[in-house]
Amino acid sequence: MSAHISVLMNEVLEGLDIQPNDIIVDGTINGGGHAFAITKQLSDKGTLIGIDQDSTGLSVSRERLKNVQPVIHLVHDNTRHIDTILDNLGIHSYNKLLLDLGWSSNQFENPERGFSFLYDGPLTMSLSDNEDSVIFTAYDIINTWSEQSLIDILEGYGEERYAWKITQAIIEHRNRKPIERTLELVDIVARAVPAKYRNAPLHPATKTFQALRIAVNDEMEALREILEKGFERLAPGGRMVIISFHSIEDRIVKNYFKKQKQEGKGEVLTKKPLIASSEELVSNRRARSAKLRILKKI
Repeated sequence: MSAHISVLMNEVLEGLDIQPNDIIVDGTINGGGHAFAITKQLSDKGTLIGIDQDSTGLSVSRERLKNVQPVIHLVHDNTRHIDTILDNLGIHSYNKLLLDLGWSSNQFENPERGFSFLYDGPLTMSLSDNEDSVIFTAYDIINTWSEQSLIDILEGYGEERYAWKITQAIIEHRNRKPIERTLELVDIVARAVPAKYRNAPLHPATKTFQALRIAVNDEMEALREILEKGFERLAPGGRMVIISFHSIEDRIVKNYFKKQKQEGKGEVLTKKPLIASSEELVSNRRARSAKLRILKKI
């Protein structure tokens, strides 16, 4: 598996405007790439709170951050519960929030998680490793949800132009036998779309898998919840730095920031989203779709 490289590192550190005694929340800490760089700018009176649903990522972060000087709290949870997390730590407000909404390459390349259309694995796609918190999986969506629900997901979350054709192929197949594996679904999608689309540079199953992953993990509603709760607990003068990787996420962040500006509660520090430099793109292709926006609380 390839090593995960944190995107827009310089832009993140500059955007956070870290002060030595800040309380900083990294709401998607994963392997701790951004977090480790952040701790170098914090004093022993500073605090970093790292949150992640994936215990594997937290274990990597725990090892990486074990000798840093600020206070470290690593929390196995969804950042949509940021208010409860802060309460449990006895922290009323904090100074900075970082959200890197991209997914780790290690998560995508683990076949057992079922995220990738390049590896054979079960149709799960849940980021959480707590089975009790998983309401439904990609298998459930593909095999039990209605035709209209499938079309809505593929169009709404995947922006898939062939949503109807793909849905018809899925239903035809599942009427004969359940669809159980990732590569089985990939084959169904590939057969459903036109040859021109099938042979395009973008893999034909990309948008279908994106849509299913977003639905399983309730990503868009979780993002809205994080923005609302996170801004409420942010101290005056504090900042939110959000990195998104596709248009739906970016639109949610952009509109939320705009709303805070219109209500006189926030100052948008990025007129246009910051994107990766040509130098970064050479070493990290994952950064090509990253967009960073910054909001300062007034």
